Amino acid sequence: MTVPQSSELSTLDSDTPTSNEPLVERVLAPFQKFAHAEAAGGIVLLFNAVLALIWANSTWGDSYHHLWDLPVTIGTPGFGLTESLHHWINDGLMAVFFFVVGLEIKREVLVGELASVRQAALPLIAALGGMVVPALVFVLFAAGTPDIRGWGVPMATDIAFALGIAAMLGSRVPTSLKIFLAALAIVDDIGAVLVIALFYTASIQATALLIAAGVMALLIGLNVAGVRSTLPYFLLGAILWVAFLKSGVHATIAGVLLALTIPASTRIDGEEFVEEARSHLNDFDAACENDPEEFSTTQRHQEPIFALEDTTRRAQSPLLRLEHKLHGVVAFFIMPIFALANAGVVFGGDMSASLVDRAVLGIFFGLVVGKPLGILLFSWVAVRLRIADLPAGADWRHVAGMGALGGIGFTMALFIAALAFGEGAKLEAAKIGILAGSLVAGLLGWLLLMRKPVRRR
Repeated sequence: MTVPQSSELSTLDSDTPTSNEPLVERVLAPFQKFAHAEAAGGIVLLFNAVLALIWANSTWGDSYHHLWDLPVTIGTPGFGLTESLHHWINDGLMAVFFFVVGLEIKREVLVGELASVRQAALPLIAALGGMVVPALVFVLFAAGTPDIRGWGVPMATDIAFALGIAAMLGSRVPTSLKIFLAALAIVDDIGAVLVIALFYTASIQATALLIAAGVMALLIGLNVAGVRSTLPYFLLGAILWVAFLKSGVHATIAGVLLALTIPASTRIDGEEFVEEARSHLNDFDAACENDPEEFSTTQRHQEPIFALEDTTRRAQSPLLRLEHKLHGVVAFFIMPIFALANAGVVFGGDMSASLVDRAVLGIFFGLVVGKPLGILLFSWVAVRLRIADLPAGADWRHVAGMGALGGIGFTMALFIAALAFGEGAKLEAAKIGILAGSLVAGLLGWLLLMRKPVRRR
């Protein structure tokens, strides 16, 4: 066994638990480290998808479907909402997922990869190709049939799976390319939200939409007035969600609209933060010099800490704070639960019929062929016309590999399929196309990116 030298010790992960830490922290440290890994969300999502498939096709398969059909009431008898557990997951929990998507969209537009035309050009154009071409591929297969309604299914990218695979490839994928994939997926999400709102709305209830419009006006008013407490936004957001639920427009759209009203500015700028923080630290230092043994008990010690906490809060954007807090909830609870509730396809005797179903073929080839082809083709045109540049350190094989990863449609594709086909055999067949297409697209992206040697300057 080789003992690390001092220079090697300095490079060890600072999160590694030591014997001086409490037992609970040493026990939880590996799980916390896993939760902060880029690929962790995709791994948990994959585990739940596989679990759903095994459960649905086991001897306990009836319990799988019975569980999601259980009625759940939120509220009091006579004044509440009663829906199936499956419905609460797809319309309720997924509204939180779309809320976080909306936060990410707003951040990217304000200060991220979509903040300027030049920065946004390549992911915008690539995402457009990644939506248009898969939809056209689906239409080629399903034209002339009622299944044409599912044209939106192969358009979406599952950002958790795609970024998870890119993260596992490590240095073979340049950081600039991971940023490109993330920005592309955000634009993709914008497209999916618009498609759901415009094309997968069964009927419109004008009164409920008017109520939703009034709530949105109040939310915008809170933002303009400088209200930074999240409680009023969430209370009005709940009303907005119910209004959309009753309006006919899918309720998850409320999550995106609520996110767009969350304040993105800070109370104080960086210079003020440093100045105030330094002042509080000086006060704390002075208190320690006077009473070195009473750190944890005296008010004189604690007041600078509370003041520093308040200063830190005023230097934080509510938007970024919420995005940070909800990221783990979405990645490790909401999306895995959604996968568990929706990925349980029963492989019965009519599998052969599903494999030649035109909608299934349209979804499969839309994800495996249409998605990477659209991303690669539109990116090539953008670069050739000098509208955009390739990400630093990347070449066309990288872009092709990222295009293939974009074909992992899993979460959003399952969501749109449920809207397009409703419950029944057609939805189950569509799930087969989504799962098979996402699997093949992911393997194709992995192979394309693995074959590329590490580029070094």
